[in-house]
Amino acid sequence: MVDEQALAERLIRYDTSRREELVEAAGFVRGWLEARDVKVVERSCKSLPVLVAEVGAEDPQAPCVVFHGHLDVVPGLPEQFEPRIDGDRLIGRGAYDMKGGLAGMMCALKDVSAQQGVRVRFVCVPDEESEDLEERSTDAIVAAGLGGSFAITGEPTDMHIGVQAKGVLVMRLVVHGRAAHSSTPWLGDNAVLKAVDVFRTIQTLPFSRESSQMFERPSINLGKIEGGDVFNKVPDSCTIWVDVRYLPGQEPETILEQVRGIVDVDVECTFLHPPVAISPRDPFVRALTSAAARDEGETLSVGRDGASDAASFIVAGIPAVEFGPSGGGHHGPEEWLSLSALTRYRHTLTKFVHAIPESIQAVA
Repeated sequence: MVDEQALAERLIRYDTSRREELVEAAGFVRGWLEARDVKVVERSCKSLPVLVAEVGAEDPQAPCVVFHGHLDVVPGLPEQFEPRIDGDRLIGRGAYDMKGGLAGMMCALKDVSAQQGVRVRFVCVPDEESEDLEERSTDAIVAAGLGGSFAITGEPTDMHIGVQAKGVLVMRLVVHGRAAHSSTPWLGDNAVLKAVDVFRTIQTLPFSRESSQMFERPSINLGKIEGGDVFNKVPDSCTIWVDVRYLPGQEPETILEQVRGIVDVDVECTFLHPPVAISPRDPFVRALTSAAARDEGETLSVGRDGASDAASFIVAGIPAVEFGPSGGGHHGPEEWLSLSALTRYRHTLTKFVHAIPESIQAVA
């Protein structure tokens, strides 16, 4: 039996924050699957490899489940790409987000390759962590027709099922002031200081106080600020970028309308990504919940503060959730993955696939 821990360690050793090693890692994933008689098709997005593999049922009427994961990571120190073990913890960049989950999906794909009740499609993308917000490979391949009956994206959820995720609204705001000499700042209107006040005002707008069953409030972050040109002048213009993670059920246009009500500010929406919301009573979600519960006890449906590639599937009409193994510290210096959870994760995915035909038939 293939060791999911050894596979996760091997994946961590690739510094996939760098293009050349991302390509090498994709080559390894492809070779690993093909060595186990799993055919892989390689596509390209922005000259980076997107891997697609399929196993299981050949009947086009059979349910099709997508295992979706990403191979890229945020940058780290060189030593973070040397995995180490501390008790039950596998420590290294990407262990939790999400090379551990990817390894579990790859092993589960092999585990279910012989069954004929479900078509299982594995999709490995190279750009989930990319700063290029406008063009993502998951959006492109789903828009091109790669679909399914249900999708699981393996983002870290601590073995809970992420049935909701916040949307993303990024705004570019230009705040206007009045220039003056720095020796007499009272004669001017400092746009940089006003920009900070504008951000504080955004934090108090009506949309910011809304909540839902799974979220206490939207997330609002001042991510970037540019203002002033010389030290001895009161700046008359300042640009800030505000990242709002809004709740399912909230409307981006309503948020923009409230922000545009602030005086002396020009507001532009620079990026919009929809939220995720799927019913916990969806038959695939219930089957996944049942499979996870056999190993985990009570398995909760949860909301995720971060945006999710699951939205790409949902926009195309494909129910999708986030579901990944337990760990912590993603994007941090001590990122780690629970090895026992990784094993349970693999087995849960396998049980889920085998349970689907009976679950779907029961609903029908």
